[in-house]
Amino acid sequence: MSHMTGAQLHVVKAGPMVTIQDVGRPDLMRYGVPASGPMDRLAFAAANAALGNRTGAPAIEISLGGLTLSCEGAPVGFAVAGGGFIVEHGGRKAGSWHCATLTPGETLTIRPGPWGSWCYLALPGGVTAPHWLGSAATHAVSGLGGGRILPGQVLTPETSAESIQPCAITCPLTARPRPQVHVTLGPQDRFFDAEALGLLRNGPWRMTTAWDRMGVRLDGPALQPNAPLDMPSGPVTRGAIQVAGDGVATILLADHQTTGGYPRIATVLDCDLDGLMQLRPRDRLAFSPVTPEQATTIARRAAKGAARYLAGLTPA
Repeated sequence: MSHMTGAQLHVVKAGPMVTIQDVGRPDLMRYGVPASGPMDRLAFAAANAALGNRTGAPAIEISLGGLTLSCEGAPVGFAVAGGGFIVEHGGRKAGSWHCATLTPGETLTIRPGPWGSWCYLALPGGVTAPHWLGSAATHAVSGLGGGRILPGQVLTPETSAESIQPCAITCPLTARPRPQVHVTLGPQDRFFDAEALGLLRNGPWRMTTAWDRMGVRLDGPALQPNAPLDMPSGPVTRGAIQVAGDGVATILLADHQTTGGYPRIATVLDCDLDGLMQLRPRDRLAFSPVTPEQATTIARRAAKGAARYLAGLTPA
């Protein structure tokens, strides 16, 4: 149960794809409901952990479009994590990865800095938000969940934490953009010949501006399937590299559809997706194929590292 505090954050400006996200609704994909949730899950978790919030509390996901809020009513603590964004308030300028307090009359501006595509703004207890199917994660196409952040909206924290001493949040090396990601081949690599698999491995690949929370189209060699595209639709996962009839590869992301009829040549390891998400349009990208056994080892090591990192964050 959320209880109103005196702090109110009025939305002055919000770019596209600035939404409320929590950990998502992964158990509903069997019913055709996308999981949604944060694009960079470790940065999202770090912002919440830095405030001592419960795991998965709703926070604001900020795209390269940026966000400007004005504070009214009472001071409010906040945490920002993810990317190398620029955070300005009260005449001070800092990077993401820190906690501070916003006082009434101050404006908080978060805008792109030298690196990264996504960052997270957490408020004490979480951001008060509507829920859909048990989650505040926003499904961007439908707007269901906590919803897109729009000018004129008023945001409130779920609990009161009126003053937080400014402090840094450790930015782990794994939070940086990842220009090389591990992939496992398949599940439909049988539709591609050795030449196409070589092109996947050797590229060159770049991110494009054709991306949203559902997926990102890649600029690179055409990967022509060597079979008629009449395969039945099947379940798809986050990180799947799907190839359309024109040979263009797309990586599926947080809001991906639950089934697809295009062949998936390979799948990006889930633990590499946070770093992939911090790449920007036109950044280079390379794929490094690994065996399922190697993938398991890499994923377990990454999960242990992420758990150790989050456990080591001291709440502000």
